[in-house]
Amino acid sequence: MPKKRREQPVYTNVEITDAGAEGKAVARVNDQVVFIPFAAPGDVVDIQVTKKRRSYLKGKILEIHTYSDKRTEPRCEHFGTCGGCKWQHLKYEEQLRFKQKQVKDNLSRIGKFEMPELHPILPSENIYFYRNKLEFTFSGRRWLTEYSKEIDFADRNMNGLGFYMPGMFDRVLDINNCYLQEEPSNSIRLAVKDYTQQLGLEYYDVKNHTGFLRNLLIRSSTTGDLMVVLVVKYEDHGKINEVLQFIADKFPQITSLMYAVNTGVNDVFANFEIKLFKGNPYIEEEMEGLRFRIGPVSFYQTNSHQAYQLYKVARDYAGLTGNEVVYDLYTGTGTIANFVASRSKKVVGIEYVESAVEDARVNSELNGLDNTSYFAGDIARVLDEDFVNDNGKPDVVITDPPRAGMHQTVVEQLLKIAPERIVYISCNPATQARDVTLLDEMYAVEEIQPVDMFPHTHHVENVIKLVKRK
Repeated sequence: MPKKRREQPVYTNVEITDAGAEGKAVARVNDQVVFIPFAAPGDVVDIQVTKKRRSYLKGKILEIHTYSDKRTEPRCEHFGTCGGCKWQHLKYEEQLRFKQKQVKDNLSRIGKFEMPELHPILPSENIYFYRNKLEFTFSGRRWLTEYSKEIDFADRNMNGLGFYMPGMFDRVLDINNCYLQEEPSNSIRLAVKDYTQQLGLEYYDVKNHTGFLRNLLIRSSTTGDLMVVLVVKYEDHGKINEVLQFIADKFPQITSLMYAVNTGVNDVFANFEIKLFKGNPYIEEEMEGLRFRIGPVSFYQTNSHQAYQLYKVARDYAGLTGNEVVYDLYTGTGTIANFVASRSKKVVGIEYVESAVEDARVNSELNGLDNTSYFAGDIARVLDEDFVNDNGKPDVVITDPPRAGMHQTVVEQLLKIAPERIVYISCNPATQARDVTLLDEMYAVEEIQPVDMFPHTHHVENVIKLVKRK
């Protein structure tokens, strides 16, 4: 006989006190911390424990008795189900306050260094329709909402085109309307879903690895360029051409229409060939007169307007006069390298991904820059004494590592190279605090600037200016 699942406890009239890890709200019950999604500091709620850990609990709201004045009405009908915009129920000024606090708490608790007062966080110019890239998934196993469950089983349409449900690899939430990307993103997704269902094309089943339609990628730019990429499981030119021609006819503003065949079990775009159907194999973005070519797999900050604000802070912190050698670590497609090149003597970019380095070289050529050079490889191995001898000692290092932060070897190399200034851009203040602590023996933190790149989420970027101690 299967074991009976133990009923988890319910706590009543619990006051939410803070916003914490992964965007969840925080309360205390019997001297234990409880993390609760979709609550707001100031709420008084009844909660049920969903998971017990040694040092904390996870819970869900059963009933709200008092609504916090920090709340606002979520704009999206999918809020609370979709995992995308977990803070949409918080007023934007409160989101900014919690992000500022998140940066300060991480730097002060994890970091062991003196720091100045943080500059006020730079808010996003747009809090809706700010993303330039969205990837949707076709699924024959869509998540059933309460409304869907009321429909007779025989009449249920199990096809969905949207986002994966949080924590589920095999369930997709069918999206009616998304407020993350400007039109015609919603219209394209809805039209493609409607047309492919009319054709009777099979949506992908991740468990059984069956079906035809897999993914739909939409990238846009401030220049008006628009890219759509359709990913299918197997080569069938008749089906592919029919869907792509429909998209091309329905949305003539698309400047890059592409497709790919992915026979593998995962959805990593970089793993398969992407073929051009119509238009250019790229879109272009513009920033201060600089042009950046963006392919289907190219990295580019997903909030174009806010990326400009972020890069201006980085350039300002670099303190460039035109005479400096600058190293741009984790350069990606060379966006920052291009952005600072006109005020530098020379810019050297290093990036792990070979295709990104190729994009960086194209971008520098596109912008007529002859003082940039790019190298592909593991930065922990590339950045050594020989590399510095060959490329010149940097006066300034700009580093923008992934969430895991810099490898300890990279930090040690920076201490040996000893540039005058380091500009550290991070999407994870916790690992940034760890790395800056390691640099503290030689560098003082002079300025700290948080930047909000992702409204309605708990994610925050942070820029730190480090200056070599005298």
